[in-house]
Amino acid sequence: MIRAFIFDIGNVLLRFDFSVAIRRLAPLCGELPDGFAHRVEAVKNEYEAGRISRQAFLKEAFALLEYRGSEAGFIAAWEEIFEENRPLTAMLPALGERYPLYLLSNTSDIHVDYMLRAYPFFRHFRDAVYSYRVGCSKPHPEIYAQATRQFGITPQETVFIDDLPANIERARRLGFHAIAYDFRRHEALETALREVAVF
Repeated sequence: MIRAFIFDIGNVLLRFDFSVAIRRLAPLCGELPDGFAHRVEAVKNEYEAGRISRQAFLKEAFALLEYRGSEAGFIAAWEEIFEENRPLTAMLPALGERYPLYLLSNTSDIHVDYMLRAYPFFRHFRDAVYSYRVGCSKPHPEIYAQATRQFGITPQETVFIDDLPANIERARRLGFHAIAYDFRRHEALETALREVAVF
């Protein structure tokens, strides 16, 4: 029997596109022969995994990108990369009436602060585990263990929805009812939920 749901955020509840930030920041950065995204990817991952602070991330990103703008301008560009996935968020009120809903996401405090402020649908979630807070990221098994303890759930009674194959594979190994999500094929999620007798 299903008793709870855990959702990823990026490309599940919110579609995201870092090229939006790149276009906004590029005029204020140096010439980067290996590309903006490549240059900052490693430090972004360290930040989201909780291994460096927001200020350390900003300092390193500014240096790597030869960024000449303001901190507020960089953060605004870094925040505004999201678009609500309305076919999925429209399901949350009905699901939330029947099951506790939780979040498990690889993300940063910049993005969490912004998302909770900008998107009212997050009120449907009872609790969250964010990678930057717990110091590890999916698909490491410890972040799933943290979610299990914090939410008080049993994997075998929980639906886990994520867009990345590695995260889905790990969740299945740990006993979750894991569903791979593709926002371009939203109807496949509805079919999968009917198969586990949620609707």
